[in-house]
Amino acid sequence: MTTIEKKSLRVGKYVDTNHVDSLIRTYKQERWQHNSERMGREDSLSLYYSIEELEEFLKRSKEAGANIVSIHFGVYPESFTERPGYAGKQTTVLVATDRQETELGVTHKSIYVETNKGKQVLAYNVGQWPPGSGAGSDDGFGITIVDQGDKGMIVV
Repeated sequence: MTTIEKKSLRVGKYVDTNHVDSLIRTYKQERWQHNSERMGREDSLSLYYSIEELEEFLKRSKEAGANIVSIHFGVYPESFTERPGYAGKQTTVLVATDRQETELGVTHKSIYVETNKGKQVLAYNVGQWPPGSGAGSDDGFGITIVDQGDKGMIVV
């Protein structure tokens, strides 16, 4: 009997509170402030999915042949009417992906599944923002004073 060893692919790691705080603070200062000014309203700072729905997505992804999940940054188009208030805000999209190492290098292929609309990418989006979903509504990470020039300062 031949046994094929499945190699575990680990690319991330657990990080501490200081790391999280630093990433979020830097994001707010270098991206969020500019995005919000350009939009004329506050952009999203975070979003969430329940553990149950993530487990379901991961299960479906594995069953369809995925071995990783690609997380893409995106922005809802201004014409997005499915949920009021989402239009123009940034988001993430989780995409079931098959990562393979070949003689030519590493490949990443999005997983497609058959649906009632035909073959579609297996992906998950339209999370929820915390209540308020603007400045001061996050869970305390990256508390930042943002200098808005002539408009004053805000705590984000």
